[in-house]
Amino acid sequence: MNFYLQLILTGIVAYLIGAIPTGYIIVKSITGDDIRTIGSGSTGATNVKRVLGKKWFFITLLLDAFKGALPVILAKLFISAGATFGLAPVIASVAVIFGHSKSCFLGFKGGKSVASGVGTILALNWLVGAIIAVIWGTITYTTKYVSVGSIIALLISPILMYIFKAPIAYICYCALGAIYIVYLHRENIKRLIAGNENKVR
Repeated sequence: MNFYLQLILTGIVAYLIGAIPTGYIIVKSITGDDIRTIGSGSTGATNVKRVLGKKWFFITLLLDAFKGALPVILAKLFISAGATFGLAPVIASVAVIFGHSKSCFLGFKGGKSVASGVGTILALNWLVGAIIAVIWGTITYTTKYVSVGSIIALLISPILMYIFKAPIAYICYCALGAIYIVYLHRENIKRLIAGNENKVR
C-alpha cells in the first residue's frame, strides 16, 4: 500500500476510535441520561463521576486512556517507524485526540482529551507516560482540581519527551497537544481564577 495512503488511513481509523464516546455510552446505558446535559457537559471521566460516582470515573478514565493508546500502538506496529521518523504514531495521536474532543457521533462534541492524551503519550513512550500519569494524580490529589493536574501534567510532557531523547515528532506533538488541552480547559481556567472551579470530593 502507498505510504501516504497508509498515513491517511491511520488518521481516519485513529479519529474514529477516538470518537467513540465512552462516557456518553456508559451514562446513557446505565441512567438513560445524556451526559452532555449534565454538569460541565463534557463526556469525560470527571463529568461521569458527577453522575455515577468514583467507580465509573476510573472505568471511564481507563477506557479513554486505552482508546488513546490503541491507534498509536497499531501505527507503531504496522507502519515502519524508521520510514516515518515517528510521523505515523503522531498522526494517530493527533487524530485520536481530535476524535475524542470532536466526536462525529455526538455532533462534534466530546471531552477534554486528558485521559486519551495520556494514553497516546504512554503508547509513544511508556516511561514519559507513566511519569505524566503520576504527576497528574499527585497534583489532582493535592489541589483537588482535576483541571489543574491535567494542565500542568500535559504542559510538562514535551519537556520530558526532550529529556528522554524522544523523536522530534513526539516532542512537537506533546507541545501542540499541551496547547490544545489548555485551550479545551479555557472555561476551567476562568473558573479557577474566579475561585468557583469544582473540586474533586
